Amino acid sequence: MCGRYALFRWSPAFAALPGFPPDQQPHWSLAPGASVLLLRQVEDQLQLSSVRWGLTPAWLSDFTRTPAQARAETLAEQPMFRDAFRLRRGVLPANGFYEWRGTARKRPYWMTAEDSLMYFAAVWEAYPVEGHTYLSAAVVTRPAANQRRPLVLDQAGMTAWLDPHAPMETLQQLLTAPQPALRERPLATFVNDPKLDAPECLTPVN
Repeated sequence: MCGRYALFRWSPAFAALPGFPPDQQPHWSLAPGASVLLLRQVEDQLQLSSVRWGLTPAWLSDFTRTPAQARAETLAEQPMFRDAFRLRRGVLPANGFYEWRGTARKRPYWMTAEDSLMYFAAVWEAYPVEGHTYLSAAVVTRPAANQRRPLVLDQAGMTAWLDPHAPMETLQQLLTAPQPALRERPLATFVNDPKLDAPECLTPVN
């Protein structure tokens, strides 16, 4: 599954989007529970928000069960996700994500696309607490061999995904649309340390 990704490089145009935090730091290892950037459409304008990675619907009472991933195959039916899929869609910008392969000692791989920024389809929720509204999100995933990878949207797909008036047929097509070819690079095991959030995460294998 998509359990770790990175956002450490962005363009001036991206940093100029409304809501981009002035103190935004680069991150080489973002894990569920972290504060991440979500791009969504608010009143016909693209806007960035800092959200918790792990979906927290307003009705949720058990905060140990906040899913970081949502399966594309069941997104429209599962009670946890179906309203967000219909009404609250966004994307998580990333430079790439990590994938572990193997059995006894898993090897991490760094997965990227041709563009420097990738956009993962996501759904989001708002959770009100004592007069403040917190946002949370889950990344939409698809099966890939014996892994699950984030649903990567191209520019046209992202525009459709973020459109609050997009018909359900269009959204369903995006869930099964062909994915971009990914580049992969085997890494040393520094990134296996969940506490490490530094350039060393991308150290290539010797």
